[in-house]
Amino acid sequence: MTIQQLRYIVTLDAERHFARAAEACMVSQPGLTIQLKNLEEEIGIKLFDRSKVPLKPSAVGVEIINKAKKILREVDEIRDYVINEKNKLEGTVKVGVISTLSPYLVPMFINNLKASVPKVKFIIKEASTFQLMNDVETGVLDLALMATPTGNANLKEFTIFHEPFVAYLHQDHPLVTEQFYEMRPSDQKELLLLQDEYCYNAQLLDICELKNDKQIKEQFSYDINSIETLKNLVRAKLGFAILPQLSILNEQQNPMYKPFKEPKPVREISLVVADTFSKKLLLEKMSQAIWDSLPEELQKGFKYKKIRWNDSPYFNKILKG
Repeated sequence: MTIQQLRYIVTLDAERHFARAAEACMVSQPGLTIQLKNLEEEIGIKLFDRSKVPLKPSAVGVEIINKAKKILREVDEIRDYVINEKNKLEGTVKVGVISTLSPYLVPMFINNLKASVPKVKFIIKEASTFQLMNDVETGVLDLALMATPTGNANLKEFTIFHEPFVAYLHQDHPLVTEQFYEMRPSDQKELLLLQDEYCYNAQLLDICELKNDKQIKEQFSYDINSIETLKNLVRAKLGFAILPQLSILNEQQNPMYKPFKEPKPVREISLVVADTFSKKLLLEKMSQAIWDSLPEELQKGFKYKKIRWNDSPYFNKILKG
């Protein structure tokens, strides 16, 4: 016995005609007839007297139809409750943001978000990609804002925008006067990476066509986790960096910043939730608030090459320990 079969017999009782009932249920007449027959065979009772015109329920059928109506009302109440819960824009929401994005994007969209969902309290946590994925999957966080795809089947991803990578050069770099940056073999060994940001580093190695971080000069080892520290190391002429574009938003006129030619290398930024997450309206509101806060140049269309991290040989080696 199914909910759909109960809807069929209630509709058939209301219409007292197979063709009209089938049309009301948006099913073929043979399909409705088969479902009625299956239900009657399952319970061992004839629900309708087919010899009557118009169609008439049997005496036992009347009782069963009345019970079916009550069940369907309760089912509809459950459905309405679920819809209301999914669309409820209040309460506390725990949001994680990758540390290479949080300092730059969060201040941009937080006011838009407050205006869009004023009854929601957001608790924002900054962490590495590994930590965010684990926290979303285990329920410590409700959702995360991070680079995707993750390759995790237990997570759902809702893409918001693509953020270009840019080169950050010191003042004596040979390309500092050029309009665009093009990778030079001599630059590869000078690339600066972030400690423990394996997913981010995997993207940088991909852009520089490096298989691992062993190809980088190691006269000095930097145990750092901040993009701002990377910038200062570049200014001190200790290497060069590839940075997400939002991190240099206030330095657009700085000659140390150089965009890549199209197709630009980009990272895909998405809201990531567990596969059981149901608040779709909240995701839509958050996505729109973030999108509306982006600089116009990121909202415009441009040719790009998406840089993945989850299939990087470097990343997979780190993952396996």
